[in-house]
Amino acid sequence: MTSTENHLAHALRANMRPDQPFICGPHPLTYGAFWQGAERLAAALEITPGDRVVMQVEKSVEALQLYLATVLAGGILVPLNPAYTRSETLYFLEDATPSVFVTPHPEGWPVSRATTLEALAAAGRSGFKPVPRGPEDLAAILYTSGTTGRSKGAMLSHRALASNAQTLKLAWHFTAEDVLIHALPVFHTHGLFVATNIALMAGASIEFMPKFSVERILEAMPTATALMGVPTFYTRLLKAGGLALAATNMRLFISGSAPLLASTHQEWHDRTGHTILERYGMTETNMNSSNPYDGERRAGTVGLPLPGVELRIDAPEGEIGVIEVRGDNLFSGYWNMPEKTAEELRPDGWFMTGDLGQMDADGYLTIVGRGKDLIISGGFNIYPKEVEEVMDALPEVLESAVIGMSDEDLGERVVAVVVLKSKTSKTALIDAAGRNLARYKCPSDIRFVDALPRNTMGKVQKNELRKRLGDGG
Repeated sequence: MTSTENHLAHALRANMRPDQPFICGPHPLTYGAFWQGAERLAAALEITPGDRVVMQVEKSVEALQLYLATVLAGGILVPLNPAYTRSETLYFLEDATPSVFVTPHPEGWPVSRATTLEALAAAGRSGFKPVPRGPEDLAAILYTSGTTGRSKGAMLSHRALASNAQTLKLAWHFTAEDVLIHALPVFHTHGLFVATNIALMAGASIEFMPKFSVERILEAMPTATALMGVPTFYTRLLKAGGLALAATNMRLFISGSAPLLASTHQEWHDRTGHTILERYGMTETNMNSSNPYDGERRAGTVGLPLPGVELRIDAPEGEIGVIEVRGDNLFSGYWNMPEKTAEELRPDGWFMTGDLGQMDADGYLTIVGRGKDLIISGGFNIYPKEVEEVMDALPEVLESAVIGMSDEDLGERVVAVVVLKSKTSKTALIDAAGRNLARYKCPSDIRFVDALPRNTMGKVQKNELRKRLGDGG
């Protein structure tokens, strides 16, 4: 790549054949047409290098084009979950200070320019030349969960995204002959970067689905070769008839974003003859480890460090400790949070993930817990602090503690443990919380207690709560 090229765009176009199908299905689109659409959007953005473009739209092919348009124009994409409420969205807009906010409802936002995808597409023009951007320039900011305070914006460079996609393409043997079933959301790293970037870099095709559907995935399998999903995908597919026959043509099933139960791993193999490949990543690090494509895929583990990625456990050999990561895959720090960056990203390049892990003698990594109280439900990250703030603001609530409890379908479900100051019902509290929280964050259950268990320092003991509620702690 020369200094006059756009680092990430150049990498993603390396194996492009203009006439090759990129999007399959009822509305097919060639690579050439897909990139032309991205170039038109890039021209319509009218941004300068380094400007932030916040994207809060439903999943669509045009949303993927907007991602690439922002990269081509030298901007920094900030994707947001369209399920966020207005108050949630305002936080991100105030923190990211975008030049452009792309939303279906552009009225009344405190930004310099709010517009729709449709308006951008109508204003576009052909012939846009990519803005030169180097490996260290930022391509995206993804807001990640925390347990204290609000979300942090993880800054991801062109190098981090391009190098990780190249590593995964090779590790998982993706080629132009592959057809990837894409049923993941495009507002976080799994669907937006892992799935999309690998397909683009390999010149592969995508069966593009607006959302997860058991029926549509089963219909797509006979002509597809790979599926990337969260564990919930696999637990729900296992309940469907005809799975074994549908999976005959598939070569690879990948799971991530949440722990896959060993029982699901085994049942999937028994039903389909395929062994799910589980991997481990984070918003701040992209993907860190993977079970091997060729070799033993060990249930309950997230495999071996990926090529070019260093992993270590902050504990004596064989013991449980905090997982640390170093490599080109790492983020560049937290947006507007230099102190938090210095706290978690060391000067020698090692990032402290906060996840607890154990590495066996063969180098396979097992995630045994989280140093943070992060809840992962259906592949979505939920941080209890935000839910607790909403619950505690309700007039009937004295205090609350939010925990994740095991769920066969979602992996974890959100449960609020509440001390009341006036009488109310579970349904009333859930409905009230839902007015200020995205649906996936809202408690699915509420348990009433007389007092929250605390240690001598006054900190709520959430492990004790889980034990009391029958989740083992």
